[in-house]
Amino acid sequence: MKQVTIYTDGACSGNPGPGGWGAILMYGSHKKELSGGEAQTTNNRMELTGAITALAALKEPCIVELYSDSKYVIDGLEKGWAKGWRARGWVKSDKKPALNPDLWGRLLELCEYHTVHLHWVKGHADNPCNNRCDELAVAESQRYKG
Repeated sequence: MKQVTIYTDGACSGNPGPGGWGAILMYGSHKKELSGGEAQTTNNRMELTGAITALAALKEPCIVELYSDSKYVIDGLEKGWAKGWRARGWVKSDKKPALNPDLWGRLLELCEYHTVHLHWVKGHADNPCNNRCDELAVAESQRYKG
């Protein structure tokens, strides 16, 4: 299987508010940047959308090193929270509805298709790829500001 490195980030101006996401996919010497946004969304939805769109862009099952500064995304997958929510019909252990079940469901499907290794990185630190994803995400969110 091909080994791919992905960095993702999400941003929101107000929460909820105009938001954006950015992703960088790297395979060998190839590098591709993706980004997008929505007029009315949340930071967590943008974090999830960045990871989903990047993984969905891969045309075959890959071994993926996924880097994100979102504890929501990393912990939701790594600690099994999202799988638990799905198993309980998108209800959290405290009996409250899980947020963003549409996005979590798609992300779980993609993580079952690919072999994904998760890495949390400190946001706004000295990681050039994470910082570039942040720039892409913020630029997208600015496009939706009134």
